[in-house]
Amino acid sequence: MNKNQLAEILKYCSPKVLYIVTWNNLFKKLFCPFKVRVLNPVGELRLGEIVFVDEIKVTTELKTVFVIKGKAYYYYHFEIIFES
Repeated sequence: MNKNQLAEILKYCSPKVLYIVTWNNLFKKLFCPFKVRVLNPVGELRLGEIVFVDEIKVTTELKTVFVIKGKAYYYYHFEIIFES
């Protein structure tokens, strides 16, 4: 996928909304800010710390990135805390 194709797709996306499928196969829409738990110490974030995701971004390789306290981290360092 080239940059123009990615830009075309991303113009329909919002950096403030994340769609997830829950453990019981429910499709949910999360709005920023939402809570996550740190699974791996990364940057200034400590293991087990609860933080808020301010924005969601996507890299050119289509990897999801969470923006937390103004810094970008890959999604796999976190567990979403879903409160119904």
